[in-house]
Amino acid sequence: MIKFSDPDEPMPLVSHLKDLRTRLLRCVAAILAIFIGLFSFAQQIYTLVAAPLREHLPANATMIATDVASPFLTPFKLTMVVSLFMTMPLILQQVWGFIAPGLYRHEKRIAIPLLVFSIVLFYAGMAFAYWLVFPLMFKFFAAATPVGVAMMTDIANYLDFVMTLFFAFGMAFEIPVAVVLLAWIGVVDVKYLRKVRPYVVIGCFVVGMVLTPPDIFSQTLLAVPMWLLFEVGVLCASLIRSRSRTQALDAG
Repeated sequence: MIKFSDPDEPMPLVSHLKDLRTRLLRCVAAILAIFIGLFSFAQQIYTLVAAPLREHLPANATMIATDVASPFLTPFKLTMVVSLFMTMPLILQQVWGFIAPGLYRHEKRIAIPLLVFSIVLFYAGMAFAYWLVFPLMFKFFAAATPVGVAMMTDIANYLDFVMTLFFAFGMAFEIPVAVVLLAWIGVVDVKYLRKVRPYVVIGCFVVGMVLTPPDIFSQTLLAVPMWLLFEVGVLCASLIRSRSRTQALDAG
């Protein structure tokens, strides 16, 4: 038997699993529905995603497809990924609906804003990568191309490259949520987070070096926002802990 917050209303394991199955099916159905709606625009979607690179290609240079099926499969794959990203608010809402009955009221007051901010920050990270990082990075690559080398990128390789960076920046922008969660559940203390700040700064640049291409611009453009977001997370965590202590004193 699995019990939620109300001890008088136990929920059988079978019912719990049925609820999980229903929510998973809703997520899959939503992804497929969006994918079907976007599939006719697959070529335009890929053109939009490839725009930061195409703007910096040399004159008369184009992107290429080295595999026979790439002109079809690559936009197909991109459209599926875009459908997943667009469905993310619904997916997280279903996750919330599944775990919310097991939370206390004071936990829900913190969990709901964290859920909303996690969605917003993930999209903000992707937008930051597309509008700021990609143009600077591809401009650098185009300028660094050796003389006599034609810069013609394969469309499948480009998609894998940008999807990795989209995910990296999206997850990097989740740092404030992770910091607040760790402080909220008591894994780390705010004073400890402030103490390890120098190591966090170094770690941000190490992560930027690993996740981005080997140029100082893209590495810095990932590391600096990660550090600033860490500081935002520490500030929010300190405010939440201070508020919790105030409520505890009032209750006492």
